[in-house]
This record gives sequence, structure tokens and C-alpha cells, in this order.
Amino acid sequence: MTTPMARKVEGKKFLWDGRTFDSPAAAQEVMEGYAKDGFEVQMFEEDGHYLVYSRREAATQSAD
Repeated sequence: MTTPMARKVEGKKFLWDGRTFDSPAAAQEVMEGYAKDGFEVQMFEEDGHYLVYSRREAATQSAD
């Protein structure tokens, strides 16, 4: 299986966490952890495995 490291969803770039899951429930559990940490998450099914992709906006800092 050749898995893309990044995918675009609605114009936003999501990065794969590098793991595959055998069930959507296992992937969902990981997604919930990422979401609690402030990430947007997406799940994809590929070749019978579930993949988790995430993204987070970079924090902007003022130059004070």
C-alpha cells in the first residue's frame, strides 16, 4: 500500500500520523486524542485499513 503523507480536504492540508488501524473504532480513539490537543482530524479508509490525518493552524506571535 502506498499511502500519501498528506491529503487536501476542502483546501486544507492534513498530514498522516504514519499508523494504520484495523478498525474505525481504533482510529476514532486516536482522532479524539488529537482533537483534544487542538488538531482538526480526518479519517480515511484505504485497502481495508483506517488512516488518521491531522492538522493544526500555526500560532501567530506578535513581534512586540
